Amino acid sequence: MSSSFLEIVELEEGEYALQRMDSEDEPLVVIRFSDEVTEHLKEHQTAIAKAMIGAGVQAAGSISRAMVDAEEHAEGPRTLH
Repeated sequence: MSSSFLEIVELEEGEYALQRMDSEDEPLVVIRFSDEVTEHLKEHQTAIAKAMIGAGVQAAGSISRAMVDAEEHAEGPRTLH
C-alpha cells in the first residue's frame, strides 16, 4: 500500500470508509452497520467505526513490519560498508 495520507469519511449511504486523501479510487475499507446495530449505537456509531478502522490499520502495520523482519532475517547477515 502506498504511503499517502488516509482519511475516514462518512458516505452518503451512512457507511464509513477509509480512503486515500489524494485519490478518487474506491475506498480501501468500508464499514456498514445493520439497522439493528445503528439503532443500538445511536450517536456512538462514528466513534465505533473509527475505532474499528484504527484497529485494522494498526494490525496491518504490525503484519507488514513482521513480514519485513522475517524477510531480513531469512536473508542472513549483510555487510554494510
